[in-house]
Amino acid sequence: MDIVGFLKSQFICHLLICYIFIVSGLIINFIQLFTLILWPINKQLFRRINCRLAYCISSQMVMLLEWWSGTDCTLYTDPENYHKYGKESAIVILNHNFEIDFLCGWDFCERFGVLGSSKVLAKKELSYMPIIGWMWYFLEIVFCKRKWEEDRKTVMQKLLNLRDYPENFWFLIHCEGTRFTEQKHQISMQVAEAKGLPKLKYHLLPRTKGFAVTVQCLRNVVSAVYDSTLNFRNNENPTLLGVLSGKKYHADLYVRRIPLEEVPEDEQECSNWLHKLYQEKDAFQEEYYQTGTYPAVPTVPPRRPWTLLNWLFWALLLLYPLFKLLINMINSGSSLTLASFAFVIVIASVGVRWMIGMTEIDKGSTYGNNDNKQKQK
Repeated sequence: MDIVGFLKSQFICHLLICYIFIVSGLIINFIQLFTLILWPINKQLFRRINCRLAYCISSQMVMLLEWWSGTDCTLYTDPENYHKYGKESAIVILNHNFEIDFLCGWDFCERFGVLGSSKVLAKKELSYMPIIGWMWYFLEIVFCKRKWEEDRKTVMQKLLNLRDYPENFWFLIHCEGTRFTEQKHQISMQVAEAKGLPKLKYHLLPRTKGFAVTVQCLRNVVSAVYDSTLNFRNNENPTLLGVLSGKKYHADLYVRRIPLEEVPEDEQECSNWLHKLYQEKDAFQEEYYQTGTYPAVPTVPPRRPWTLLNWLFWALLLLYPLFKLLINMINSGSSLTLASFAFVIVIASVGVRWMIGMTEIDKGSTYGNNDNKQKQK
């Protein structure tokens, strides 16, 4: 195939994937809206239904990673803890260095059957994003403005609401608060020096207050903290656009299961504990860069077929009417109709590309730049 033909085929695949994701996502959001009538009648039924509906959206993203790009995901962990994953609720601490680290976190959830019920601590702006943001609203995701004085009460209330959640869930949290960049790291280490904290080489200083409140509110509900450190082999720099283009990556995820009883209840002691944890994470990163491996047994959790089957269901449901409409338009011979159709499809592609842009490092938030500077003053 010549380069022009290849680019055209890639472009068409992008359009079809974007079309399926956007249309199915909006349909699911619409169905989720109607589930609100269940909340005052049977809250737990509302939650169970929305876990399944959310899975129909998030699993499409995981399908792109697992099946479309064929990315390899190797898990390094203690074999004694492996059987516990997916069978208990947990707080998952993720490092925040890559554009697709959230997607790898979702893949981790999917491999152990908790993707639909997974939770995150997300910035408030994402709640307004169609499809994923709206899906998260119905999943009772904890949104914050990242101004702790304003967030504390809201975050605590949202977390306390999860204490009677009917299914096992993993609460994914990036304690660094923002994605790692050299500029943010430099500022963060200036804050560490000013506060007399040990400097980190591969991480930003963790934001301890949010983690401490999460542990406080979910104690006796979650069983453990999963300290998770993600890296990619061969100095790969993965992007969501690369995944969408079918590029294969090789992810290594190191997970330590820490019983929640080992996390101190006192807020200051919990803060010290988290700082120590990040010093350990830094050491693991150093070892990985030197040896290309983690100090645990590697295993590859099997892919489950449901992400692919879900995507195929929506593809069959939505592509047939699309192609039928396209054929009718071609038969009509109206250039204006065809142009309008092409315009709508391109707009859909641009919409997905905009959502992808929200994950890109060079377009990330300035959180951790100005905010840390203010803290240092």
